[in-house]
Amino acid sequence: MRSIRLFLIHFFCALAVAPGCRNSAEDNEKRVVIWHQMRPDERRILQRQIKKYISQHPDVEIVELYKETEEVRNAFVTAALTRRGPDLVYGPSDAVGIYVATKTIQPLEPYFSVEFLSQFDSSGVLSYQGHVYQIADKIGNHLALVYNKKYIQKPPQTDNELIEVSKRIQTQYGYIGGRPRVYGLTWNYTEPFFFIPFFTGCGGWVFDTDGVTPDLDSEGMVMALKYIRSLRDEHKIIPNEADYEIADALFKDGKAAMIINGDWSWAGYKDLGMDIGVTPIPKIVSTNLWPAPMTSPKGFSLNANIGREKMPRVLDVLVFLLSQANQLETTKELKTAPTLKALNSDPIVKSNDILQNSLVQISYGRPMPVVPEMRAVWDAMRPGYQAVMGGVSTPEEAATSMQQLALRRIREMNE
Repeated sequence: MRSIRLFLIHFFCALAVAPGCRNSAEDNEKRVVIWHQMRPDERRILQRQIKKYISQHPDVEIVELYKETEEVRNAFVTAALTRRGPDLVYGPSDAVGIYVATKTIQPLEPYFSVEFLSQFDSSGVLSYQGHVYQIADKIGNHLALVYNKKYIQKPPQTDNELIEVSKRIQTQYGYIGGRPRVYGLTWNYTEPFFFIPFFTGCGGWVFDTDGVTPDLDSEGMVMALKYIRSLRDEHKIIPNEADYEIADALFKDGKAAMIINGDWSWAGYKDLGMDIGVTPIPKIVSTNLWPAPMTSPKGFSLNANIGREKMPRVLDVLVFLLSQANQLETTKELKTAPTLKALNSDPIVKSNDILQNSLVQISYGRPMPVVPEMRAVWDAMRPGYQAVMGGVSTPEEAATSMQQLALRRIREMNE
């Protein structure tokens, strides 16, 4: 782990110090700075909540700064290593491993009691290497099956039903130029993150039982690669090509009856006036397994450099943002799952079919690993997976090359 930490420090220190670092953890105790990667709809809610806090504390300034997911991680580490950066950094849990390895965030137990932390769902309080490093306001950040009720009233429960329903819809609406007018299913099947539910549904997982050794050259990997290729080439229920933008546009335009997409997308479909339902990705009959998408809470971590005088104000802002009222506001608007357990019995949560089915999908999911080795696995999976879908590699060859590349990348991190 020490060599991984040194590699990460050298990597991030090689980056230019990011703009905005002057808004730092060293600044006066009346200013609290937050860096995040929130989407526009999330950002609007955050800004409303910040205004509410400032109205109650007019002597406080809160600065929120948006950065892309990769950018916020890289910029935060670079800034924090020079004792700068925001007081609070917000994002998915998978960045925590890098933050801990570079010692740029700090444990939360000194500031929050066991009673306070116990209010949150266990998946919303991220422990790593024996310490709590993140408290989330949303759990999930996961994939599920979304269906347009114009075409489907009862969603498929098994992959056999999924294929059957898709073919029936395509036959019903006909073809033009050899392509369905309405595809049964679409999703961003070119990216490894969107491949994971089928990998797990075929019995595979990214790491061995030790949690850090890649396990990509497996029967589950080969089976999953063959399975997704069969949906396109044999059953012909998905487009020949579909990245995220293509898949999203097909579904929004009514040219696909179903899409596999994340909880970040559902509110946008509703805003367009679409009558959608959300359901777990159907069980794979041949393995009798429910696909398990990766789940990742999104929450706040504390910069390691916050001074003693400023800490009470930062903690007060954090507690405010995690409050029941604010989480419920987000849940109501975005249909994302809250982390406070008390909200599970709230009528807004209990009466919402989308949210209830989302919680079922979360229960089938697996937490995204936060270890730094996960980055090597993503980098190793992409070329092999895309080579199979491009017809230039067999599933068996791809599985072997993924494993070899992942191991090599991890060795390079340790050198």
